[in-house]
Amino acid sequence: MYERMLLPTDGSDASDRAVEQAVGLAEELGATLHVLFVVEDLPYSPEMMDDSVEARLREVGGDALERVREQAGAASVEIVTALEQGVPHETILAYADDEDCDLIVMGTHGRSGLDRYLLGSVTERVVRAADCPVLTVRHRDE
Repeated sequence: MYERMLLPTDGSDASDRAVEQAVGLAEELGATLHVLFVVEDLPYSPEMMDDSVEARLREVGGDALERVREQAGAASVEIVTALEQGVPHETILAYADDEDCDLIVMGTHGRSGLDRYLLGSVTERVVRAADCPVLTVRHRDE
């Protein structure tokens, strides 16, 4: 059914449930799990965005990918990881197309109201524009 799944992650608690679902589904189906961390192009002036900020974001991304790699390895799931830079929803959609992914699994942060209107939702943008199915996994506060 699904052979190449894409799991975009930001390393947050909200994405942890999506990781669990994606790894479990990939294990069940024998699918390859592509895990993507996007270093967001930040809309700051060049003076504010120095090499140390970008390096820190890449470090966070590497740590997030490593945590998923460990979890997938424990479940014997084949994994491909990527760390890319760009606009998150655009980068996710391009990666899914380039790698011919047939399912995207994403967490939601549960924003609503003004926060969602002002900040937008990467997940919502991906759901609206993806050519393949998107499984959204809602984050629940404990």
